[in-house]
Amino acid sequence: MTSETSDTVTAALLVIGEEILSGRTRDENVGYIAAYLTRIGIALREVRVVADVEADIVEAVNALRERYTYVFTTGGIGPTHDDVTTDAIAKAFGVGANVNADAVAAMRQHYKSGELSPARLRMARIPEGAELIHNAISRAPGYKLQNVIVMAGIPRVMQVMLDEVVPRLAKGRPIISRSVRIDAPEGDIAPPLGALQAAHPEVQMGSYPFFEKNRLGTHVVIRAADEASLDSALSALWTVIAEEGFEAVPADDEPGAS
Repeated sequence: MTSETSDTVTAALLVIGEEILSGRTRDENVGYIAAYLTRIGIALREVRVVADVEADIVEAVNALRERYTYVFTTGGIGPTHDDVTTDAIAKAFGVGANVNADAVAAMRQHYKSGELSPARLRMARIPEGAELIHNAISRAPGYKLQNVIVMAGIPRVMQVMLDEVVPRLAKGRPIISRSVRIDAPEGDIAPPLGALQAAHPEVQMGSYPFFEKNRLGTHVVIRAADEASLDSALSALWTVIAEEGFEAVPADDEPGAS
């Protein structure tokens, strides 16, 4: 486990929606947000999924915003009755939520005259004191209230919101990583890898088994904010590989990377 310093910028992600929990919709946002935050130096430390239940959202938001530098949420800010995220965020902070004139003006760029129905205007309701996060696709904004960043659940819309809000956020040192493919079962690698992790507590080491061509293998990924520490740990890993007689090659991508 990587040791955190006082200047580490941390985050949690709260995924909101019955459709995720029921399996009707496959979440595409967690991996994207995790990789994005890693690149800019924000350490994602927790992901929660909650239903469209106001009390559950309030409880989760209040717990997470006290623990982490930022809380990102996705989902539940649409036009339907079960989109209760805005009401929950307002309740968590003890403020009201009203139709925001700037949000309405932004949405008029997307909807024709007469199309801003009461249902669509629900998407212009913003908690008091929040800053808008502009949405270049459908214009219905997200918002940032203190350290909570509220975004849409639709992946493409979430992505433009994330691009828009990130310049406003504090950032730490970006995490860099190296990956090595080892043609040996994870169980064989675990003991020397555990010893290596203990010797390099400033880096994070993970092992990810795979099965290919009827053979078991393992990807080992090491991550750190400091390149010198990463290089030292990588050199030590290659020494272990040689001593144990494992066959291995550098890997370009981390397991699961697209």
